[in-house]
Amino acid sequence: MITYMQDNPSMFRLRASKFLLLYVLILSQFLSTQLLAQRSKSPWQTLTGEAPLIIARGGFSGMFPDSSVTAYSFVSATSVPDAVLWCDVQLTKDGVGICFPDVTMYKDSNVQDAYPKRKNSYLLNGVPTQDWFTIDFTSKDLKSVFLIRGILSRSPAFDDNRNIISPIENIEHYFKPAGFWLNVQHDAFYAQHNLSMSRFLLSVSQTVIIDYLSYPELKFFRDIGSRFGKTGPKFVFRFLEKDEVEVSTNQTYGSLMTNLTFINMFASGVLVPKSYIWPVDEDQYLLPHTTFVQDAHKEGLQVYASGFANDFDLAYNYSYVPLAEYLSFMDNGNFSVDGVVSDFPLTASSAVDCFSHLGSTASSTQGDFFVISKNGASGDYPGCSDLAYSKAIEDGADIIDYAIQMSSHRIPFCLNSSNLLEGTNVFQSPFINRSSTVPEIAPHAGLYSFSLRWTEIKTLRLAMTHPYSLGFNLFRNPREKSSEKIVSLYDFLILANKSSSLVGVLISVENVAYLREKQGIDVVKEVLYAFKEACYINATKRVMIQSSNSPVLVDFKKQSPYEIVYQVEKNVGDIVDSAIEEIKKFADAVVVSRLSVYSTRNFFLTGQTHLVEKLHKFNLPIYVKTFRNEFVSQPWDFFSDATVEINTYVAGAGVSGTITEFPLTAARYKRNRCLTRKDHPSYMPLVKPAGLLGFVNHDSPHPAFTADDVTEPPLPPVTFRTPPNIPGPLSTDEKAPNSKTRLTPPLLLPALAMALASLLLLSSLSIL
Repeated sequence: MITYMQDNPSMFRLRASKFLLLYVLILSQFLSTQLLAQRSKSPWQTLTGEAPLIIARGGFSGMFPDSSVTAYSFVSATSVPDAVLWCDVQLTKDGVGICFPDVTMYKDSNVQDAYPKRKNSYLLNGVPTQDWFTIDFTSKDLKSVFLIRGILSRSPAFDDNRNIISPIENIEHYFKPAGFWLNVQHDAFYAQHNLSMSRFLLSVSQTVIIDYLSYPELKFFRDIGSRFGKTGPKFVFRFLEKDEVEVSTNQTYGSLMTNLTFINMFASGVLVPKSYIWPVDEDQYLLPHTTFVQDAHKEGLQVYASGFANDFDLAYNYSYVPLAEYLSFMDNGNFSVDGVVSDFPLTASSAVDCFSHLGSTASSTQGDFFVISKNGASGDYPGCSDLAYSKAIEDGADIIDYAIQMSSHRIPFCLNSSNLLEGTNVFQSPFINRSSTVPEIAPHAGLYSFSLRWTEIKTLRLAMTHPYSLGFNLFRNPREKSSEKIVSLYDFLILANKSSSLVGVLISVENVAYLREKQGIDVVKEVLYAFKEACYINATKRVMIQSSNSPVLVDFKKQSPYEIVYQVEKNVGDIVDSAIEEIKKFADAVVVSRLSVYSTRNFFLTGQTHLVEKLHKFNLPIYVKTFRNEFVSQPWDFFSDATVEINTYVAGAGVSGTITEFPLTAARYKRNRCLTRKDHPSYMPLVKPAGLLGFVNHDSPHPAFTADDVTEPPLPPVTFRTPPNIPGPLSTDEKAPNSKTRLTPPLLLPALAMALASLLLLSSLSIL
């Protein structure tokens, strides 16, 4: 037999490989049976039934320079206890292994300043590359090089912290992580320069516990596998983009993903880009998920997904909520990845421990906290549209809002601004020549709602607003074009009344004095009339009337039983007791801006005002506006996570509700299980001002709100004014919903006079 093997080595290798493959198949089947039994008892659909791993790429690299001591130290302070530290392994000229994002150094360090003349050129993966390379510096040289942010859109505040480059041993010994993941890059490149990555790994494993080892070439694992022994790390084969070629097999990674049995011969897990699992189309919308995770689990392979960050590369379906993206990979009812590689391990940790497996029936744990929409779910659909309101209700809003604007014939409808140029397609309509300047409303020209009839306004279409398109290139649901119709107040009230989940509605009214005096429109009466026509007078739902004009609210209070909400329109740093006493005379609650609760400087929190506690002392609920999901809307202290911001305002500052363009984010927060715990976990933090920078500014940059700010002149009388002489007869759309012609008080007297004259004429004729 020995002679046969010596004489026929190729035949022996073929039989041996077949035997090995058969052995792997049998072992995989055996392990799969055991794992299925274990998984059946767990809510997680991972391979083992355990919760997905949180793998912190370069530490908390979304906030601090990648691979810095600061980034690694922040993981334990903000993540689950078993979070894994990820280290990209690079080799120096003297063979020392360091944690550094890449073999090229310019992007992630100040090496250009430290060694301006040490730039070099090498072939890297077959491509001529000019940069500063780790192989040109000894570990001693690198003591004068410091880590900086590699992604320029992130905060530069921590670039000057002298973040040293650390050897791998220092990171593992100092932090003693629950798991340590070494990601190997460019093994062939190092070999060309007489450096051996394999030799280094085998050597460092004598003093460092390596739990996971990833690399994108199968030959690497085949060569090094037996040399580690049974106590070595888990080998994880890293897939690159599908069209790239894996050099040791000369196959694309896309073709290798269909041969997972072969990969299982060398590795116990695979690391893939997110798109292998949830692909997106060319417009950055999700396509149906693949079966990659299920296929890998059938072969006994664990699946780790990479590319998670809070501040870029999110499909539009997630509405700029990274938490929603994590849940789609972990808790979708079909599969769960076994781990995620993230720049923001805090958000990934909260997804696993606080928000997973809540179910659609999970009850709210913050009963006194209201989720109030801003023009419906206006972050997902055009504000004030039927779609926006329907989604707000579906997403779990407690209260949906309605911003009143008036047509020329006194029909109330919803739009965020009375200027139709903002939020509609009126610019493309035949009405564009009716623009005018109304200094009482705005200093610039606009096309105002009271210049058009309701029948004309109904022909317009609402459009998505993109508050961060300029400067940040962030767009909301770009597929949603100008297609949604404007909703009348009557239709809005009917929609709200049909909902069984809503607590109530909030009606916002502004520019009332101008409309009374200059347009002859009594907004208060028109709004109350619409409530009566929609049979909402005796509705069981709460009705809130909001305005920044105190006389308007006093008028509503006199004529209706509704709750009155006073809006403090400007940012304020304090509110004096006399102002609160004035507000208390007519209002039941107060709305303030986010910056009136927490002050900022250079996009960091620097202080907290006493507004909330002062208003609560007078038993006035306080609602805060306006919350958005886009990470650029939040100070850096909130870690580019809208949920952290909401938690800080609600559980930290104690606000009574949030007014938000994305109700789902706040509604999901209300249901998370971590709120029921006595002590909030570190990944559900109550952010403190100056917690990151250490700079506290006790003096708010905004002025105090005084009693003089509350007191305003009384409302002017409604001046009779004939509606604009617009060609064409009065349409039935200018009638009330019950088809009776609407005769508001300024028109009622002439109509009665005409009717009386007709009766007198008939009487005189009958006498004759």
